[in-house]
Amino acid sequence: MAFGMTRDVLRPTDSSRADRVTYVELFFDLVFVLALTQLSAYLYENQTPLGAFEGLIMVCALWWAWVSTTWVTNWLDPVKLPVRGAVIVLALVALVMSVSIAEAFGDRAWAFAVAYVVLQVGRTGFIVWATVRHDRRVARDFTLVLAWTIAGGALWIVGAVLPHEWQLPLWAAALALELLGTMLGYPIPGRGRVQVSSWDLSGPHIAERTALFVLIALGEGLLVTGFAFVAKESSASSIASLVTAFVAAAAAWWIYFDHGERVGSEAIEASDEPGRLARTAYTWVHLPIVAGIVLMSVGDKEMLSHLDQRSIAATIVVVGAPILFLGGTALFRRTLENRWSRAQLLGLVAFVVLAGLAFVLPFFDALRLSIAAAILLVGVAAGETVERVRRGRRAGG
Repeated sequence: MAFGMTRDVLRPTDSSRADRVTYVELFFDLVFVLALTQLSAYLYENQTPLGAFEGLIMVCALWWAWVSTTWVTNWLDPVKLPVRGAVIVLALVALVMSVSIAEAFGDRAWAFAVAYVVLQVGRTGFIVWATVRHDRRVARDFTLVLAWTIAGGALWIVGAVLPHEWQLPLWAAALALELLGTMLGYPIPGRGRVQVSSWDLSGPHIAERTALFVLIALGEGLLVTGFAFVAKESSASSIASLVTAFVAAAAAWWIYFDHGERVGSEAIEASDEPGRLARTAYTWVHLPIVAGIVLMSVGDKEMLSHLDQRSIAATIVVVGAPILFLGGTALFRRTLENRWSRAQLLGLVAFVVLAGLAFVLPFFDALRLSIAAAILLVGVAAGETVERVRRGRRAGG
């Protein structure tokens, strides 16, 4: 019997379903609410250089698992029953990965690694099987991706069963291998490499999917902040902290969605190399955006838990989170529009100055530093809007 799915489950290119985000994709995203909540809790409990590096490994793994699935559903039609079933199974595997985050560098390292590898290898193998009879170019490309994914998966599994001093470097090497694969085009001797520039993608679909994940990350931050507030006795300071966290989240939403979210799909649709542009803008550049939002939730919890205290860790988290976020959004806009957002660049400079002041002035306890950071984010959002209006561009969101 010939290998491959008999039924054609590729997305139709001549109907409204070509760009549609389906409900089963949103169901898959729900699992990552738990994943991001667990990740922010881990980062809060491990505010050390080692904890930060471990957190970086996990946020990269979570992002890679999510964004790779998004690319696959850009080709395959989730309305078709086989694809819908596959996405639901992947959601279950992602759930196992999510509940293992708290002990990913402890007793549940094996569960996290096995779930991640099953998710990555299973999804890539599925698209090869689903497309080999209907689009041999896509099947060939993902066969190359599958070979690299299996090699990286071996590092994940070996790292999980070895002592902790081996786990971290092996997992970092596994992620580096996956990143190197995307940069080089997953080359295999005698089989060539993936030509990402030739990929024909749905710009509106990948832009909307990524924007929804950013929205989920912002919602996770509000969830963490809300739980932290409920656990405390109400006071003027705690109420001020809650309002500050909300204002910062709203400003971050404004910065991303007022303009940048909309131009993504337009730029991809107009590009001669939509695959390459989408890979840069949505696979790579969005990682610091999402990491910054997750770190903002850690800073909000730090603010609520230690209102009038100062610490180096709190300063790094509270100021570092918006620096990551703004750095990512500035690169995102640069990639799509070939221009820098002046408001975001000025905001980055202002946050660097704020960090310097926070380290030397005793005035900046956790609450006051967070208020200052929220005010700067509001200023960047306002500056973004002024720039957009002056350029005559319509609003997104």
